[in-house]
Amino acid sequence: MQHPAESSPLGKASEYADTYSPQLLFSIPRAPKWTELGLSAKTLPYYGVDVWNCYELSWLLPSGKPVVAIGEFFVPADSPCIIESKSFKLYLNSLNQMVFHDFQSLVDVLEKDLSAVAGKPVKARVRTIQETQASGLAALPGQCIDTLDVAISRYDSPRAELLRGNPGERVDACLHSHLLKSNCPVTGQPDWGSIVVDYRGNALDPGSLLAYIVSFRQHADFHEQCVERIFLDLQQLLRPERLTVYARYVRRGGLDINPYRSTEDFEPDNRRVIRQ
Repeated sequence: MQHPAESSPLGKASEYADTYSPQLLFSIPRAPKWTELGLSAKTLPYYGVDVWNCYELSWLLPSGKPVVAIGEFFVPADSPCIIESKSFKLYLNSLNQMVFHDFQSLVDVLEKDLSAVAGKPVKARVRTIQETQASGLAALPGQCIDTLDVAISRYDSPRAELLRGNPGERVDACLHSHLLKSNCPVTGQPDWGSIVVDYRGNALDPGSLLAYIVSFRQHADFHEQCVERIFLDLQQLLRPERLTVYARYVRRGGLDINPYRSTEDFEPDNRRVIRQ
């Protein structure tokens, strides 16, 4: 069966437009993946947002002088569509020769175009290099599980059966790993990321979580869908009072994608981590 993104620019040679081209944006419906995971738009068990950061944002002032800045985009996790990443890059590059008088004028255009494609309001923020630099790097919270001595032999697809919990022990814990890797479902290119699991519920064996994360290593799926699968598998096992799962992915082509899913409404920390 053809993947919905096969009709997108992903994996194809593309010319970079030098004039403003919102029609370049390509949407991918979330509904088929939700159905695969046993969900629908009305039954999503989480709050969430997909945070995109663009490090190649540029435009012109009325004087003709270029500006460079950092773009931050917040796409609701319950939006009908995700925005295909290469089309996003092509669209952003089409702004390079467009004139904007100020940051707000640019933000207004970005929010209008991206919201139309996602199907729900997308928030945009544009920050100077100096502002972004002042915010610094973030260290992931909780215990890093990457040094655990775990034997691993499964890499082809997510293995929820690898996860082990203790229903007799309730804990409040936060774990993270830098060993998340999956592959683009269209191009096969590797997607590298770091993942955080913050929960209150049945105790989770950290070694089993590490083996489970590594089982995504040859799995083909988009960033957002990997995080949703991890959230659902942990929710099923832990029966948590609260659960937050998020990933900070390494950028490709000037964009990084950072999906957040949580049982609680929240404000994501969008400071980049060292690998980004």
